[in-house]
Amino acid sequence: MASSSAADYHPAVRDDPFDSAPLPASVVAIGNFDGVHRGHRVVLEALFSASARLSAPSCVYTFDPAPTAVVAPERHQPRIQTLANRIRCLRAAGVDHVVVERFTREFSRYSAERFVGEVLLARLGARALVVGHDFRFGSMRAGDAGAIRRLAPEMEVIEVAAFVEGAEAISSSRVRKLIAGGEVEAAAALLGRPVTVSGQVVHGDARGRTIGFPTANVDVDEELRPGNGVYAVRARLGDGRVVNGVANFGTRPTVDGSRYAAEVHLLEIDEDLYGQPLEVALLHRLREERRFGSVAELVTQIRRDVAAARAFLR
Repeated sequence: MASSSAADYHPAVRDDPFDSAPLPASVVAIGNFDGVHRGHRVVLEALFSASARLSAPSCVYTFDPAPTAVVAPERHQPRIQTLANRIRCLRAAGVDHVVVERFTREFSRYSAERFVGEVLLARLGARALVVGHDFRFGSMRAGDAGAIRRLAPEMEVIEVAAFVEGAEAISSSRVRKLIAGGEVEAAAALLGRPVTVSGQVVHGDARGRTIGFPTANVDVDEELRPGNGVYAVRARLGDGRVVNGVANFGTRPTVDGSRYAAEVHLLEIDEDLYGQPLEVALLHRLREERRFGSVAELVTQIRRDVAAARAFLR
């Protein structure tokens, strides 16, 4: 699994507020924003509204790694997106500044007073703060919206209620559960866009080519892997072309059974893509991954999968 580095950051991103020139003024939204789903979009709408009203640029203040990965690794859940993709989604939504705090144990011990004074006021120049309904901050998560109002009465604090759909709030945890279970269409409805995975095409064992279905083997960057199975997909190549395909995510129990692999058979081209980036949108789960009695049975099923993918993507 590839890790994010400073080179992944968008040029406009201040990747560490403590090493960057302070913002003279901003309206700030704080959160993990993992997935940048439709619930997050409600927070961003409030951010943009306040930004326009106060004539101050919008700023999302987020974290890498996730706070739970540092302070409670036993509870940490895999991220839906890479940091680079999260930033890309925030910028595409219209956020002026994205500040990525490198979350450390030392930072987790900041008192509410220190966080408000040093980060929100001195570094970000926050004139207003937009937070979700469950916002907590500071050492032991002792701070909340009320604490900020007491510590910085000059700062407007805007609390955004949870966005509920289907009797349940849209949350990263809810999206994560759907993706891990292979329910990519339900996850896409909450995200507001298809579920995607990305990575570099690497050398595999070329077994697909020997049975008539060459595949691009993707070294998946995302922490969260979609549920094992076969999917109808659209793949974006490094040169921008978008190609239909059928993909298998899992351990290939008929021919291997141990090593996880993400294999994409592109329906319209057969090219050498080694070393190139590939972004794969998972549009529909065709079936679960399963073991076949022979390679011949597997080939017969792959033909059915290709036909089903073509029909879905038509």
